[in-house]
Amino acid sequence: MTHQPSYPANVSDFSVNTALQYGNRTCGNNESFKFLAYTITYCIVFPVGLLCNSLALYVFLCLTPKTSVNRVFNMNLALSDVGFSLTLPFRLIYYLRGGHWDFPDWLCRWCVFSFYLNLYTSVLFLTSLSILRYLAVLYPIRNRSLVTVRRAQCVCLAIWLFVALSSTPFLLSGTLQGHGRVHCFEPSSLVSWRRIFALNYVAVTLGFLLPFLTILACYTCIIHRLMVRRMNAKQQPLNRRRAVHVTAVILLTFLLCFLPYHVARSIHLHAVVALPTGHPRRCEIIELLQKILVVTLCLAASNSCFNPLLYYFSGQTFRNTVRNSSRRWSRGSLSSFKQSSLLQGRAKSREHGPMLPVNSDSYPCDPAQENNVILDRAEDL
Repeated sequence: MTHQPSYPANVSDFSVNTALQYGNRTCGNNESFKFLAYTITYCIVFPVGLLCNSLALYVFLCLTPKTSVNRVFNMNLALSDVGFSLTLPFRLIYYLRGGHWDFPDWLCRWCVFSFYLNLYTSVLFLTSLSILRYLAVLYPIRNRSLVTVRRAQCVCLAIWLFVALSSTPFLLSGTLQGHGRVHCFEPSSLVSWRRIFALNYVAVTLGFLLPFLTILACYTCIIHRLMVRRMNAKQQPLNRRRAVHVTAVILLTFLLCFLPYHVARSIHLHAVVALPTGHPRRCEIIELLQKILVVTLCLAASNSCFNPLLYYFSGQTFRNTVRNSSRRWSRGSLSSFKQSSLLQGRAKSREHGPMLPVNSDSYPCDPAQENNVILDRAEDL
């Protein structure tokens, strides 16, 4: 069997897809389970992630009346998810064809690279949004001069460059030929397990653990501030619910998508490196861990489906824009369908009152509601 040059830089695909030899047995080569799990996951994630994040980008770029710091980070997060979603059809075709790659070698490398680019830019953009909300709630006056759109754009650019440069080793892992097929996502050598083992813990520390602890600290302080401040008896519960919703979406994304994958990847690599070659249950343990890793990798790939919930809950402007656009679209559809439907739509419009303004700078002037401006501005900075 001939191999093209390949480097074991791809931590997750390497540990999931590579078969380990133990005596006359092949360990960890669960292709049928892997192909089925990836196919089902990508069939769901591709349309949902692409559609929802593309619509979010359209709202941010075309319907949102002003540029804000919150919009800058959310727009970059949506862009990252759209870019990753566009690579999923190639992965789907590969697994549907039983592990045969019909596309150019550079596209295989790009698909591997894009997974990590999306994974860790998502982590850092979510962390940045958490820090932004922390500053807006706890230091509202200082935040107005400290946080600007230009600085937010510079931070986003720095995140893209940092993650892209850190992920360039994944571009070295391309296609290889064997058994009459062209394989992708499957490096050809096992010579650098210990090196991968060390790199994995660097990625876990910088790409998951530190951001997760930062997010946890930010939202702990935010929730504590909201609980101890007696702002307004009528408005405070609503603002609390908004903050709790945003907190829940971000923490759910980390706990469901990012935490299981990083834990499973680390345990699997530890087992491969630390378990003695002569261990009687080595194959059994590695095969089980690889199945778990496949499942957690599917969860990690699904993070692009959760982020649209964040866009909706984190910004009043985004919510108003989506609601108003939906109402206009609904009224237009009804009027083109039947004149009587138009009359009913107008009656409902009069009954429910005028639409809310899209401008996020329109805040209540009632002194009883003045304290709620801080949280409202925290949403649409």
